[in-house]
Amino acid sequence: MSIAGEVGLSETAFVSESQTATAKLEFYTPVRQITHCGHATIATFSLLHQQGILGEGNHSKETIDGNRDILLESDLAFMEQRAPTYTSLEDNKDVLEAVMQSLNISGDRLLGGFAPDIVNTGNRFLVIPLEDERTLASLNPDFDRISIISDRFDLIGYYLFSLHTKRPNRIAGTRMFAPRYGITEEAATGMAAGPLACYLHDIMGRTQGNMQIEQGYLMSQPSPSVITVKLERSEGEIKSLMAGGSAKSAEVLWIDV
Repeated sequence: MSIAGEVGLSETAFVSESQTATAKLEFYTPVRQITHCGHATIATFSLLHQQGILGEGNHSKETIDGNRDILLESDLAFMEQRAPTYTSLEDNKDVLEAVMQSLNISGDRLLGGFAPDIVNTGNRFLVIPLEDERTLASLNPDFDRISIISDRFDLIGYYLFSLHTKRPNRIAGTRMFAPRYGITEEAATGMAAGPLACYLHDIMGRTQGNMQIEQGYLMSQPSPSVITVKLERSEGEIKSLMAGGSAKSAEVLWIDV
């Protein structure tokens, strides 16, 4: 954890040899270990591919929560997530009010006809539909309150979205707050994009099997990303999914330990 704190990124992946998978990955934020991290997984396997260590095709990662499949396809890397489970807040008025207070907005700023749901495809996120991009962009979150609610429901954090996007053919624009894990705002969250894609499919009736989700555009210092989610369905029901994208090396750090 001290190395993750020294690196200073939202999550750091530590890679080691595995007896049961292609590689063992352990993820740490600056303040605690986290079960899964989508973009750190994509970055790790993309780098191993770019270095010629791994070829295209099917691979896997070992984590503290079991193994997950990885697919390397051209310059893209995808990570398996499980079928979704849902916990709706629609009928829990006290919790719903507390969530809106933690965002400093009123309930009428939610997307009409839809309520926040806790969605779990391996990690628990509170998926929150907002009426438009202006509301999403102007949020002034109370991170202490978000941490309290996240602790209560064992959430990684909030994943907020609107149906407005910066580019055509993308399905949603998003922001992610996870102060419980020392992350005020994250630029790319594959483990949250998966739950959102499931919410869009199962709750909002979006029938696409492949979805592109924007994140990072609305940060105070924009760091745009696009996450692709592929839903694996049988008779209209989501059985699993793959979430991912491309990555490139930006910097090399050497740390004395």
